[in-house]
Amino acid sequence: MKPLYIFCFAFLFIVSSAQAQVFSNKVVGEKHQSKRDSLKNSEYPYILPIWGGKATQAGYTLPYSAGLSVNYFWQESDIIIENLMVGFNGGQMYNVDDVVRFNKAIATASAISVRPDVWVFPFLNVYGILGKTQASTEVGFGLWLPDSTNTYSEVFNAESKVDFTAGTFGLGMTPTIGVGGGFLALDMNIAWTDVPQLSRPTRTFVFGPRLGKNFKLPNQKSNIAIWAGGFRVHLNSETNGSVNFSDVIDTDGLQPRIDEGFEKVGGAHIKVDTWWEGLSPADQKNPINIAKYNAANSTLTRASELLVAADAALNDDQSASVQYSMDKRPAGMWNFIVGSQYQLNKSLMFRIEVGFLTSRTQVMTGIQYRFGL
Repeated sequence: MKPLYIFCFAFLFIVSSAQAQVFSNKVVGEKHQSKRDSLKNSEYPYILPIWGGKATQAGYTLPYSAGLSVNYFWQESDIIIENLMVGFNGGQMYNVDDVVRFNKAIATASAISVRPDVWVFPFLNVYGILGKTQASTEVGFGLWLPDSTNTYSEVFNAESKVDFTAGTFGLGMTPTIGVGGGFLALDMNIAWTDVPQLSRPTRTFVFGPRLGKNFKLPNQKSNIAIWAGGFRVHLNSETNGSVNFSDVIDTDGLQPRIDEGFEKVGGAHIKVDTWWEGLSPADQKNPINIAKYNAANSTLTRASELLVAADAALNDDQSASVQYSMDKRPAGMWNFIVGSQYQLNKSLMFRIEVGFLTSRTQVMTGIQYRFGL
């Protein structure tokens, strides 16, 4: 059943471009009274954010209003595949959920992204995402066939890994507030990733709440921030597209595996028929036995049709293609994140963040430069 390698295409990766932790901070405490007075009496020199002057007069220190960051992001995530349908050379699509079962599906990706951003309001940052990703999907799967009691058993299993490159475009915003160096940030973005094997871009939505604290260093222009929070990913579940056999499998050895598949399906058919013919007339009228017999034959017929279609496609054209559709989702939508940022001065900052504790592990590093606008 080596043709089942056609299901092992890369279809998912998750890329995030969260902002460095800069925020509008309310100056509090008696020892900072002189700074609050200075803010209230100063004239805000930039166009953005809107109401920037009023925020400084209210005792808030503001970051520079525009920035450009470069981020590196790596992640590994378990994924779940459901409602799988497949067809060959543009022919009929077959639902193979009962026949093909996945025991492993892992998406791995590394990405470089550029993120320009501006503070529209003192407590709202908006940004864009432009990224390039190297990614892969590693899949383990098996062919399962029913017996006379409609009990399924695995008759074949295999693994496959497919690498691909994709581009990403996205938009995001971060409502945030800070008081006395503590801050709350609610980062969220939506991104579209153009994967060559898919008929349309994959859309992801990321939500990342973070709660942290800024600590001043002896050099008053520098500080270190630490934070913890969550990272939630939602993606459009339906995926469909087309891929060539040769992109995911060595077609030279495919025909013997198809023939092996025909033999095993035929053997299962014989076992089901032998069981049915061995029943008494009364047992053959039993609704439970009828349901088992019909269900087993339906599954075996679908497996046989799938093999016939794959065999015809492979022998008809050396560039045979497979069309597919499925629903996919992360095995865990949330994971826990911790991070830290070193701010050299008001213009330059460096960041690292890691995510863990669920089916997804991730690391992000970045450098950001800010300026007034």
